[in-house]
Amino acid sequence: MITIHWPNGSQSQVAPGTDWLEAARAAGVNIPTGCLGGSCGACEIEVNEEPLRACIATVGSIAPGGVLHVELASDPYW
Repeated sequence: MITIHWPNGSQSQVAPGTDWLEAARAAGVNIPTGCLGGSCGACEIEVNEEPLRACIATVGSIAPGGVLHVELASDPYW
């Protein structure tokens, strides 16, 4: 299991391979979405300071100590 620290201060544990949007929803975290195909960038998050598109990505199995830190990316155009 991977421990995720969310921007709202909560944390959850999910299995590697879980969809990011599903993991966020289960933790009560809202990640904005747009196209749901990875092209618009509305769902971009930073995981351990690396950007990814939550609508097309899954929770990775490689994490230092099994812990991921998530921040919501802020886009001034959204």
